[in-house]
Amino acid sequence: MRRPTPAPTLEPPLGARKVLLHSCCAPCSGAVMESILAAGCELTVFFYNPNIHPLREYELRKRENIAFARKLSVPFIDADYDTDRWFARVRGLEWEPERGARCTVCFDLRFERTALYAAEHGFPVFTSSLGISRWKDFDQVTRAGMRAAARYPGLTYWTYNWRKRGGSQRMIEISRQERFYQQEYCGCLYSLRDANRWRTAHGRPKIELGKKFYGSPSPPDPRCAAPAAPPD
Repeated sequence: MRRPTPAPTLEPPLGARKVLLHSCCAPCSGAVMESILAAGCELTVFFYNPNIHPLREYELRKRENIAFARKLSVPFIDADYDTDRWFARVRGLEWEPERGARCTVCFDLRFERTALYAAEHGFPVFTSSLGISRWKDFDQVTRAGMRAAARYPGLTYWTYNWRKRGGSQRMIEISRQERFYQQEYCGCLYSLRDANRWRTAHGRPKIELGKKFYGSPSPPDPRCAAPAAPPD
């Protein structure tokens, strides 16, 4: 299979060369980082994901993202893990479905913090790896990014669909090459709860944190024919 080549003609909004990337994890951000760098941009990764639960899962995803950023010589900003703020923002939305109102609030919180950093540190453009996942509603992610950017004059959210030009395929290829951790739920406490409820109802074992990695061989399991819960 021929490896997709990141398009060097990819052009950020207004021709900006300094881009801040909100990253949710290494698997989702790998192909995005590659494409932005191939376009000749000065890239910085911003990791702000207080939704990820529990702390063990958060640390695993963050460490992996830091390691990959270092491999590409990309600066990495490790923002606060302020879970209290996240739980306060989503209060009352605990039983919302995936892609529902809780996800909108979650995206808003994470992008508001990213936009603030961008505005304070001279980034004219920011974007996110969240939209590359097929489990996410791309329009929902994009609208949240645009709302956050609108708070600051001169700041633009890059609305490019990173799934295009083989982006989704490249995301999987990089994840396998790097043997990234293969997340089996979105990240938050409620997505973990709902994923395990679905698995139990379908006769599947509950999620084991830190056990599954891209590219690692595993025996076929007939119980796994149905898709897993949406990953981040």
